[in-house]
Amino acid sequence: MKRCPQCNRVETDESLKFCRADGVTLVHDSSSIGSEAGTAQLISESDPSELHTSILPHKTDANRETPRTTALPASQPTSATKSQRRKSALVVAVFVFALFAGVAAIVLNSYLSRRRAAAAAIESIAVLPFENRSGSSDTDYLSDGLADSLIYRLSQLPNLKVSPTSSVMRYKGKETDVARIANELQVDAVMSGRLMQRGDDLSISVQLIDSRNNKLVWAEQYERKMSDLLATQREIALSIAQKLELKLSGGESIGITKHYTDSNEAYQFYLKGRFYWNKRTGENLKKAIEQFQQAADKDSNFALAYAGLADCYSLLDEYAGVPSSETLPKAKAAASRALQIDDSLAEAHTSVAYVNFNSWQFDEAEKEYKRAIELNPNYANAHHWYSAYLRTAGRLQEAMAEMKRAQQLDPLSSIINANIGNLYVLLNGDLNAAIEEYKKVIELDPNFPRAHEDLGAAYLKLGRGQEAIAELQKAVEASGRGAKELGYLGYGYAVVGKRAEAMAILKELEARYSRHESPGMYLAVVCDGLQERDEAFAWLEKDFQAHVGMLCDVALYLQYESLRDDPRYMNLLRRMGLRS
Repeated sequence: MKRCPQCNRVETDESLKFCRADGVTLVHDSSSIGSEAGTAQLISESDPSELHTSILPHKTDANRETPRTTALPASQPTSATKSQRRKSALVVAVFVFALFAGVAAIVLNSYLSRRRAAAAAIESIAVLPFENRSGSSDTDYLSDGLADSLIYRLSQLPNLKVSPTSSVMRYKGKETDVARIANELQVDAVMSGRLMQRGDDLSISVQLIDSRNNKLVWAEQYERKMSDLLATQREIALSIAQKLELKLSGGESIGITKHYTDSNEAYQFYLKGRFYWNKRTGENLKKAIEQFQQAADKDSNFALAYAGLADCYSLLDEYAGVPSSETLPKAKAAASRALQIDDSLAEAHTSVAYVNFNSWQFDEAEKEYKRAIELNPNYANAHHWYSAYLRTAGRLQEAMAEMKRAQQLDPLSSIINANIGNLYVLLNGDLNAAIEEYKKVIELDPNFPRAHEDLGAAYLKLGRGQEAIAELQKAVEASGRGAKELGYLGYGYAVVGKRAEAMAILKELEARYSRHESPGMYLAVVCDGLQERDEAFAWLEKDFQAHVGMLCDVALYLQYESLRDDPRYMNLLRRMGLRS
């Protein structure tokens, strides 16, 4: 039996510990219950010797019947205990939730910060030709050349994609629509500028815009002397790299700050050479050679000037009809000199590779192409020319992969996109895919002869003669009546039955051949169209004996297709080293 010492309430349920009336701890009661005062002996279960405790007398109503107490299970806590436990559990739950929420907030904030940083990072850029505010086209070489030099320096950075000059030149003199240009070139930012020359004074203004949000990232005005032009373009390139928040190691910054020449005169001649080179016509290549040579004369250690010379000499046979026997030795000497000065130049290795390719030294060419790409993986021309080698060697899947990489780096290059179309034909004979590619090129560059001549050849193959002749005539017109375009038009005339027109072109090309203005292969293709196969192989043999580098092209283009079932064709390829 237990009793409450406060209210004297008696409980018979031994499992109760607290009074149900006032919550006071119950005590054991061994005495009789009556109307008189009594004493209750408090017995400690842990210590039976504990002193007895007296309590105050308390009257009870003897007649009142003590209600029966319902016993609760021994393991079930009281409502007070439950409340306390609920409160404790709630506190713990709130703490755990707060801790989890705090950790989640930190993780989310870190993730979002990284996402914002990644989104903000500019990983690709286009440098547009500078606007010439000097009032004279004679200084176009300065405005175009400064942009070209900045493109070259920025392209040395391994983590930055830079649109090549061949892609951005189409925007020269046009309104700068940053969003459209960025979308077409697939870049994050667009840099534009203006240049004004007054005597020896130069005023250059530059701005860089993030095309994703049309936000001005950086702008600067430079007032310089012409004699400071070299240092100024290095300064601009370094400022751009810093504003793009590129973390440059010592090795990566070399291309930005490198001194390729200390001669301002040599540098200006070099800019003029690049200006003419980018026009890619026979006459302009000859002008470019003059300028590059003067740059080399001013500074005999200017490696880029020699690389420019090598590239111009290598292309003279294609664009000007100058025999390879005259141009290749000069190209090789210039390229070797560039490497002797600076073995780290990807451009120089690419030049050497192209010379080796046109000299039919194919193993050496591949080695140099790979070295150029290793030195500068973002150099589109190295991938482009390496693909041309692979295509000629019959390694078509590899060729397509390299040409696609070149296209990623230079998406608006007319020649690269035209070669994509050519590879569609070579890989699986997909003329329709090739035609679509050629049409895209013409839409972007209506005056590009190669796209018209390739489209004409595809139409001929499909039997669409009238459309083919129209395209081949456009190619001749756009090229200024170039030897290659004339040869392909003559072939087209012969295929559609216009023999007289084909013979007239053959006669014109014979005169050009005698003046060293055309290789024999363009006469061979007309003879092929006229079904004069012996004459065609006779002209090809002349080119083989003269070691004409472009003779490799007979393995690539549709115009020579009908010759390929002749044993003399495979014999020719074997002697060039293209087949085993």
